Amino acid sequence: MANKFNVVIEQGQDGYLISDVLELPGCHTQAKTLDELMKRTKEAISLYLKCKKFSEEEVKFLGLQQIEV
Repeated sequence: MANKFNVVIEQGQDGYLISDVLELPGCHTQAKTLDELMKRTKEAISLYLKCKKFSEEEVKFLGLQQIEV
């Protein structure tokens, strides 16, 4: 059975897209296009899971908020 992960996507100042996998600390990558980013993110997750133990406790993603202070 495949695991599901929540991914936050941002755009850096240089225009590259950056993905960060919320359940896997330090698991992130970047690319110029969304298609390439998703491909690289899946690869990064696979490599992460090969190298580190993953707790299969489900994290329930509730949402994303942006605030200005």
